[in-house]
Parts: sequence; C-alpha cells; structure tokens
Amino acid sequence: MTSLDSATNPAHELPDVSQLVVGVLGGTGDQGRGLALRLAKAGQQVIIGSRDAARAEASAAELGFGVRGADNATAARESDVVIVAVPWDGHAAILTALREELAGKIVVDCVNPLGFDKQGAYALKPEEGSAAQQAAALLPDSRVTAAFHHLSAVLLQDESVERIDTDVMVLGEERAATDVVQALAARIPGMRGIFAGRLRNAHQVESLVANLISVNRRYKAHAGLRVTDV
Repeated sequence: MTSLDSATNPAHELPDVSQLVVGVLGGTGDQGRGLALRLAKAGQQVIIGSRDAARAEASAAELGFGVRGADNATAARESDVVIVAVPWDGHAAILTALREELAGKIVVDCVNPLGFDKQGAYALKPEEGSAAQQAAALLPDSRVTAAFHHLSAVLLQDESVERIDTDVMVLGEERAATDVVQALAARIPGMRGIFAGRLRNAHQVESLVANLISVNRRYKAHAGLRVTDV
C-alpha cells in the first residue's frame, strides 16, 4: 500500500477506473439506487446487492444501463470497489457477515449514523468514532474509505437532472484507494472528488448530513457542498 504521506500524484493524474466493477450494498435503497444509476449512466459496470437477490435483480432491471442485481455476498465478491449504502442499524452486522468477500477490496462507506426526534436530525457517535472507522475495524483486510455522504438521493434518482454540481469529500488511509474513489466521483457529471483527510476525520463529515437535512427542510432544497479555492 502507498501511504498518503509518500504519494504525490496531482488530482489531474487520477487513475482510469472505467473498467472497474462497482458493487453497491444496499443498492435497493434510495441512496444506493441513486449512486448505482449515476455510475451506470456514466458507463461503469455496476452490481447492486441486497439481502434478497430477487429484489436486487428486480431493481437492477428497473434501472437498466446494464446494472446487475445479486445478493450482497455475490455483489461484494464480484466487484472491485464496493460502496456501502446500508441503513446504519444494520451496518455492523452486514459488514461482519461479508468480511471474507470484502477482503482486498476498496470499500467506500457512505453511511451516516443519524438519529431523529421532534427537533429534527442529529448525529450519533459510534463507539469506533464513525461509521467509516467501524467499517475499518470490522474489515481489517479491506481498503476502507469514506465518501458520497452529502448527496441528495432525490437528485441522484431523477434522470431529468443531467448534472449534480457538488463536491464529494473522500477520506481514507491509502492514497491509491482514495484516488480511485475520487476518480469514480468524477465520472458523474458535475461531481468532483476532494481528498478530505484520514478516517479519523470521518465523524464530522458524516455528522454534517444532519445540518444539510435542516438546510433542505428550511429551504425546500437538495443542498450539496462545494469546496472553494481547490
């Protein structure tokens, strides 16, 4: 593995990821389905996973663009990069069950641990520090990164929206892995992947979703983020 400290590749030298197969665990949910759609429309090979293979296959057929459906284990096994877009309450159990299938893979965790009450959304603090750090602890043989937290599922799934103008904050311990994730984000029109630190910084990135939910409710919007001067 190449350390972040020793890697010096500039952003314009991001790797060619066009031939990679991307699996989306939780691909029948709104966020996972939207990411699968956008990546497939950009020409990526995509497999959506679900605990129910038949449900995944039905969702894949609805999406089109060559998307395939399978059970979670098959999706993980047959993919080069695996996006984790499952509900927070099932996060640990699903990753624990797929440890073997995810070994050696780049795992992209986009799960946001949130709670909801009468005052709205608020961030939860996992024992490990963040969902991404929990994933790294449960998947010691995987190359865990964190990204795609701040995207509107509504916009992702709306095919009338041609561009989604937002930045994707990418975190991880290994430059080669975060470069791949940045390159995947850049395949979606309007998006840009921005390196945002190591996994120890994932909590505040995940937590910011609670603020975006408040923004969206107040302004009836689908807010995203832009990082300036980069």
